[in-house]
Amino acid sequence: MEWFLELSTEDQEFVKQLVLSSGSLKQLAKIYNVSYPTVRTRLNMVIQTINLIDSKQANSFEGRIMKMVIAEKISLDVAKEIISDYREANK
Repeated sequence: MEWFLELSTEDQEFVKQLVLSSGSLKQLAKIYNVSYPTVRTRLNMVIQTINLIDSKQANSFEGRIMKMVIAEKISLDVAKEIISDYREANK
């Protein structure tokens, strides 16, 4: 779930609305009051962003921490704290 945390606030909200609309791009277009092609383009950009994040972080420290969350070796809250501390130390 690390990719979600790396998304902008706007993209996180877009993904949230997509889930709440059961994946319906038509419903999402109504929510955002835009056309279906506009929503499709936005979704494609979010997908590209997620793919970029995944490729950059696949073997990173943060990626390894998130793999531990997926494997249920540590909790998501602990992972967030570790990653936050790591980022702060590496500024």
